[in-house]
Amino acid sequence: MKTLVIIPTYNEIENIEAITSAIFEQQPNIHIVVVDDGSPDGTSGVVKGLMASNKQLHIIENSGKGGLGKAYLQAFQWAIEQGFEACVQMDADFSHRPVDLNKLVAALPTSDFVIGSRYVPGGATSNWAWYRKWISLFGSFYSRMILGYPVQDWTGGFNAWNIRVLKALRLKEVRSEGYSFQIEMKFRGLKRGFQVTEVPITFDERREGASKMSLKIVIEAFYRVWQIRFLV
Repeated sequence: MKTLVIIPTYNEIENIEAITSAIFEQQPNIHIVVVDDGSPDGTSGVVKGLMASNKQLHIIENSGKGGLGKAYLQAFQWAIEQGFEACVQMDADFSHRPVDLNKLVAALPTSDFVIGSRYVPGGATSNWAWYRKWISLFGSFYSRMILGYPVQDWTGGFNAWNIRVLKALRLKEVRSEGYSFQIEMKFRGLKRGFQVTEVPITFDERREGASKMSLKIVIEAFYRVWQIRFLV
């Protein structure tokens, strides 16, 4: 399948060259689009320099920080317009291991969408603060109870989508950010009858830079689950 890896960035100059190189080492035929929200550290300049020698690397530049959800929605639409058959969501900071990308890509041809899951047998987290793991585990449990589907990893952001699923999900109606964006996308897919596969991954703490996760995003996820349940 003609597959696009989407990497949203804001101040990822320390990671972006290494992560794109590592992805291409695992999947030489894949394409990558970096969605940069006006990083003041020069992330987009590094990407454009790399693009000069790699036609499979692309960039979408925004003038300001629009948020994770908006970046992914923008890239999903771009992928549809460019004729890709599948999209993979992936972080720039190596918390999503490039070696695990192979599992998601392998599962795509027989799945509607794929979740890189920390919480199925074989999945794990590494070097993660206990309170962050607790928030993530509780968020997935909370979402399972309210939304009614037995997904183990609702909050994870390492996911792959068949493009026909994205076309069916009414993406213009998605308003969530952060954790709740990941939850809403999965719920939209499941509610419309699409089949999900969860493959085990190991989630690593970021190598460089600061986490973009905030208390505001975590709190939004808890109340947004109820909105998602009744409004999607």
